[in-house]
Amino acid sequence: MVRSRIYKMVLLGEGGVGKTALRHRYLGQGFKQNYQMTIGADFAAKKDTVDGMDVTAQIWDLAGQTRYSSVRQGYYRGSVGALLVYDIVRRATFEAIPNWLNELISNNNETMVPVVLIGNKGDLRGMDPDEVTREEGESYAQVLSDWCGFDVPYVESSALTGELVDEAFQSLIRNVNTYLDQVRAEYMKNKNSQNQ
Repeated sequence: MVRSRIYKMVLLGEGGVGKTALRHRYLGQGFKQNYQMTIGADFAAKKDTVDGMDVTAQIWDLAGQTRYSSVRQGYYRGSVGALLVYDIVRRATFEAIPNWLNELISNNNETMVPVVLIGNKGDLRGMDPDEVTREEGESYAQVLSDWCGFDVPYVESSALTGELVDEAFQSLIRNVNTYLDQVRAEYMKNKNSQNQ
């Protein structure tokens, strides 16, 4: 029997890091050179099968510009996972990741959920002397893993070429599966102990 689940996931990161392009790639819509700026949030859904489980990923692509922070607040509620995206050739977008984590937690019932750290635009690797190195991305993912108690994978993707885009989304789905299974097991354990 194949189990089926619906997950609300958010795509987070500064404006212009490639969130919309990643979402389009994952949906099989290819890559466009010119994307319109996301205003508030944009939504898409995709059915995927990961480790034998059918999952509908409800993907909320949140606008990265500061002026939309108040608009974004409501879109976090009920999220069970997040993709934290930065642009490897724009160091400031990497340095802004803690702000996005704080916004996620504070607008999602003070709850930390599984995340994947994505260094996007890997096709531009070697183009900027101040780029964020792969080692910096991996190291920060480890820091996040130690801090939040979840395994936080690091994926260096390219929305332009499609490299590792599906893997990033599927990695998040796997971690959400594990997280929700643990939450359910803990709930049942507590419920059974109360009934005894």
